[in-house]
Amino acid sequence: MTWRLDGTYLESCSCDVICPCTWSGMTAKATFDRCWALLAYHVDSGEIDEVDVSGLSFALFLDTPPVMAEGNWRVGLFVDDAASDTQAVKLGGVMSGQRGGPPAMLGPLVGEVLGVVKAPITYRDDGRGHGVRIGDAADVGVREFVADEGLGPVQLTNVVHLSNTTLTVAPAGDAHLSTFGIDWGHEGQSGFSAPFSWAG
Repeated sequence: MTWRLDGTYLESCSCDVICPCTWSGMTAKATFDRCWALLAYHVDSGEIDEVDVSGLSFALFLDTPPVMAEGNWRVGLFVDDAASDTQAVKLGGVMSGQRGGPPAMLGPLVGEVLGVVKAPITYRDDGRGHGVRIGDAADVGVREFVADEGLGPVQLTNVVHLSNTTLTVAPAGDAHLSTFGIDWGHEGQSGFSAPFSWAG
């Protein structure tokens, strides 16, 4: 094992709640003609080749066809500008799937890499509310949906997803995004949150 990352994740995409791509293992069509998604990660503790990356955040932007399993994804990566050059390279290697682990599942689906951007990333977590601000590119807040306090937040289980096999449903209360030349985002769009634990 040469690397390990543990932390929390949030996601919001342009689909209406709940994203068909997520519950179907990427085989159902997205709500619109393209699926635009931002997956943001905060590393509570992590090490890549003995380089400590704890406390850093990164995010993955996806621009995909309505049936994600068809591939030809366009992807872009945001890396915390608090990362040193070495830390940024290490995180980029993990997120590209080159280092194995869960991110490697995306490799066969990617048709174009839009770029890697270093930007200030502020990750927020107050229990049931989660949010991320990435420079001028994104400001997204999601909140875990609770139908019955006695049962806790609604979750999707046994999903095929690089972050976790159990995701908490967390619709976006607010979403303003301008990522790699695409302006998108609206209140109430699909959102999820979960802890993540990766190794490779």
